[in-house]
Amino acid sequence: MSVADKRIYLASRSPRRRELLKQIGVPFELLLLRQDLRRGADVDETPLADESAGVYALRMARDKAATGVRQIAQRVLPQKPVLAADTAIVFEDEIIGKPEDAEHAARILRALSGREHQVLTAVALALREKVETQISVSSVWFRELSDIEIRRYLASGEPLDKAGAYAIQGRAGAFVTRISGSYSGIMGLPLAETAELLKRFDIPLL
Repeated sequence: MSVADKRIYLASRSPRRRELLKQIGVPFELLLLRQDLRRGADVDETPLADESAGVYALRMARDKAATGVRQIAQRVLPQKPVLAADTAIVFEDEIIGKPEDAEHAARILRALSGREHQVLTAVALALREKVETQISVSSVWFRELSDIEIRRYLASGEPLDKAGAYAIQGRAGAFVTRISGSYSGIMGLPLAETAELLKRFDIPLL
């Protein structure tokens, strides 16, 4: 079978996930899901009552992949596996999502300052009725952040569309003193877990 036949769909708008897939040599096409609630999001990302972060992240990744499979059928696209992922930041047993605005981002960063938090990234790969999932759990430690540093980081615009209000591969890398777990998982796509899923679907790494 040719390399072209081994392409997958990536159901994500994240440029970081695209870069990570390219890093391990996986050919893919984008399959974009709607995120604007005013026009009707394809996946409702509201956590359920008493839902743990791990269960939430796995449910989101699975729902996104399944939605991608439905889109393929509706649009009569070629059948290929759909890869989706979801990242949840957990601090003091609470899920920290994307900030609503700059002030919300500042509150999140002040809370994380000098403390440890967890990053959970779930990955799902789906083809027709088959769906497989994996999850990566990592810990991240921030040094103490001054109000000036937080304001400067906010001015960069980087934290406003990121879970936990930061991107470890960006300017916030200077905030991190230590990690335990998967760096690529903290970025948004754990490569070891993704490779395991691809293997289950006979997708080769180049």
